[in-house]
Amino acid sequence: MLARHGWGAALTRDGLERTDILAVRTSEPRQMIEVQVKSANDVGGTTSWPLGSKSQLPELTDREWFVMVILPPSPIQIPRSFVVPRNHVAAAAWIAHMNWLSEPGVELGKRNAGPDRARVNVDAWARYEDQWSLLLSPTSQCPVMLPEWMREASTLDRVARNPDFPWIHPWRDAPPVWG
Repeated sequence: MLARHGWGAALTRDGLERTDILAVRTSEPRQMIEVQVKSANDVGGTTSWPLGSKSQLPELTDREWFVMVILPPSPIQIPRSFVVPRNHVAAAAWIAHMNWLSEPGVELGKRNAGPDRARVNVDAWARYEDQWSLLLSPTSQCPVMLPEWMREASTLDRVARNPDFPWIHPWRDAPPVWG
């Protein structure tokens, strides 16, 4: 898919943390991006990805991306792809998990998995589907296209400032503009 969109892509060697693919734009202006790929099998509307601690680390540069892929049941079908800036993935994992963990009405002690066990459902990425043109911009200039419920949850103290899990993500004290 990267090649179809004008990128020369190469798989990285084993052990290169945070990056599965390095890609260079084949036309001017030349740019390089780092891509982490996460795949999941298609299970209808309940497809989700586990996003542990490493996936929740903030970006080191504004050229770090995730491509979330849904593998179809048949090998002749085209996989679905969601192109998401790294900080958006980190925020979505934190928001989804903290919202689930601290949801009102859930019996105390029923949910106790830490943020390293976060999972994010395909619905969170809906507006990022096939947004390959985002790769042309720095991640810091990409609009936040996470669902409205995540924007609302991100403003709640039980989610953004949960004292049991201090959030180190840059959005905690400087929320972005949501698109």
